[in-house]
Amino acid sequence: MKHSIKKQLALVFIGLMAATIFCCWFINSVFLEAYYMNKKQNALMGVYSRLNEAFAAGKTDTDAFNIELQKVCGKYNISMLVLDADSQTLLATMYDSELLKRQLLNNIFFSGMHPEFEKILETTDNYVMRSMLDPRTHTEYIEMWGFLEKGSLFIIRTPKEGIMESVGIANRFLVYAGTAAVAIGAVVIWLVSKKITEPISELTDISEKMARLDFDTKYNGDMKNEIGVLGENMNKLSAALEHTISELKTANIELQKDVEKKQQIDAMRREFLSNVSHELKTPIALIQGYAEGLQDGVSGDAESREFYCGVIIDEAAKMNKLVQKLMTLDQLESGADAVLMERFDVMEMLVTFVQSADILTRQNGIRVKIDGDSPCYVWADEYKTEEVIRNYFSNAMNHCGGEKVIHIKAVRHNTKIRISLFNTGVPIPDASLPHIWEKFYKVDQARTREYGGSGVGLSIVKAIMEGMHEQYGVNNYENGVEFWFELAAN
Repeated sequence: MKHSIKKQLALVFIGLMAATIFCCWFINSVFLEAYYMNKKQNALMGVYSRLNEAFAAGKTDTDAFNIELQKVCGKYNISMLVLDADSQTLLATMYDSELLKRQLLNNIFFSGMHPEFEKILETTDNYVMRSMLDPRTHTEYIEMWGFLEKGSLFIIRTPKEGIMESVGIANRFLVYAGTAAVAIGAVVIWLVSKKITEPISELTDISEKMARLDFDTKYNGDMKNEIGVLGENMNKLSAALEHTISELKTANIELQKDVEKKQQIDAMRREFLSNVSHELKTPIALIQGYAEGLQDGVSGDAESREFYCGVIIDEAAKMNKLVQKLMTLDQLESGADAVLMERFDVMEMLVTFVQSADILTRQNGIRVKIDGDSPCYVWADEYKTEEVIRNYFSNAMNHCGGEKVIHIKAVRHNTKIRISLFNTGVPIPDASLPHIWEKFYKVDQARTREYGGSGVGLSIVKAIMEGMHEQYGVNNYENGVEFWFELAAN
């Protein structure tokens, strides 16, 4: 179409986006380096000021200071070393501090001997800040060295090529520049598109009146593009519609939705009753049979009677356990059980849980391994997290085969901590993977009946993790199965 609105809008938006991208590129090219250097220098000055305060107050051995220092150094990729007057290390943020120690001593005794490798950024009586090139590694650093107020020697350095910091700084800078470009572009778009969108606004008003069953208003525009065609078609549609037919169709749609919803609820109710009946049928039959045997005096000796009573007690315990799990699952799915977010060490929880299960694992000949940094703090509901670990561990122990190894890991992924429990054995069939989180679903009915599983544990895990808005899942391997879930790292 000759006067296509699609072409008009496409040209406007393409030109605007091209101009915006060019502006962002130009601003980054001119100003990003200076912004980057300023952020690095401010970070070094912040660490230097904090060191002065801590050494002056004698609080360098406190946990709060060490945690704060590790966070800052980790965030800006800073390496640091503090020496006393006898060149003994007082504080270091890296295991091999000899390189920094040699660099500090070279700065003190041979400063200024290689001006081609350095550029002084700032100097005072107490410190020197410079940009320098390490001739050995060809790595550029921003370095600060000198004396603290208590007379200690210090050196603080950070690489200019720190990937994470560079990405963060570049992204933040692009946000600032992009926001300004978008704001200017929005004004231009508003002015340019006003004439183009006026007929669209008219059609919008007509459609709103039609939604209120007012079919009297007509489109009177004379445009020859797609908007004009749309206006004519809306006029034809308005003339063809009748109020009673519209109401009837709306009523039919609502009625169909109600019928479908009722059918879904009935299907869910029947499935739930069928599953619960199936799970309770066997223990009820056993309890009834052995109770009738005791009543009829089938077992004449004390040992047989004790066996009968033991079976009744075991089956009653299974029924009680199933009912408790169903009640827990109902509370979680209905939202009645509120999530209490708190900070705790998940590695400590894992170690404690494995220790408490040591008797069971040794009885089953299972070897348990745990990998992860300790402490490993997360934000989550501590009680519900332990419930997830308990269900995963119970599932792993009941299906452990082959080498009989359960491997537990806690690994950081960006802002998340992923906890995984791997057990050797037979992988889950691919056809069963989408269903294992469903209530009462059992991959191997015979195996589940052997250890007394109810098929509800993984459903509880699903409800807990979705209640905390965290990810969970399962991975198949040739020699076993891995269940995992994620929590927010502190």
